[in-house]
Amino acid sequence: MKISGKYDIVAIIALTMLLIPIAIYTEGAARIIIGLPFVLFFPGYTLIAALFPKKDAISGIERLALSFGLSIAVVPLVGLILNYVWEISLYPILTSISVFIVVMCAVTYFRRRHLAPEQRFEPDIILQKPEWEGRSRFDRSLSVVLAISIIAAIGTLIYVVASPKAGEKFTEFYVLGPGGTAQDYPRELSLGEEAELTIGIINHESVNTSYQVKIEIDDEQIEEMSPITLINEQTWEGNISFAAIKTGDEQKVEFLLYRANESEPYLTTHLWINVSAS
Repeated sequence: MKISGKYDIVAIIALTMLLIPIAIYTEGAARIIIGLPFVLFFPGYTLIAALFPKKDAISGIERLALSFGLSIAVVPLVGLILNYVWEISLYPILTSISVFIVVMCAVTYFRRRHLAPEQRFEPDIILQKPEWEGRSRFDRSLSVVLAISIIAAIGTLIYVVASPKAGEKFTEFYVLGPGGTAQDYPRELSLGEEAELTIGIINHESVNTSYQVKIEIDDEQIEEMSPITLINEQTWEGNISFAAIKTGDEQKVEFLLYRANESEPYLTTHLWINVSAS
């Protein structure tokens, strides 16, 4: 059975438009199945179709290989441009690659229209039963092994994409000076004088996490903040103040971050202060 490919660019545009709501609103297998050719095949295929509208310009194998190769080249180039003119995130990537595909399809359509029908490239797909007669047992076995290998490779790729390894889980914890920058920390204080700093916490733990911050001077607790619960990827910043309770040089002010129900500090940072009587 022969399937005509005269509507190849129409099919590509339709699949591209279908991917956009799927990519935005779902995270399942449909998103992966359509997303892989969207990134790895469609950009290169449409570019080659626009450059070589004649069917005899290049061979089918060359066209297929260049489609994958140019897709791998075009998508990073689009990402590089986005990094300077927009941002690299889901919506800009979907929009930019979709626009590129549609523009290339439009160029392909107009270039093919100026060719005679018999000169236009149309990727016909021929489905027929394999002809086993006349083939040696070795050739038959090799064909079966090749088919199994292709199916296994595709299945493995889908599994790897669908079940990625979880990224590293961690929390960012930092202390900023009075101006909200990593400088101008209080170094010289008088007894009883309050120093104000900014505490920052960023949750990368992949789950909602509760934190508590305590301040110690030379291992003696002087301040404790109320518990803070952050959802994954949420950032929190808040002001905190402390006052020295004794005079002396090189006193260690330690900021300890605890996770809920943990007795040992999860993260710590510190600074040194000199405290005078007046």
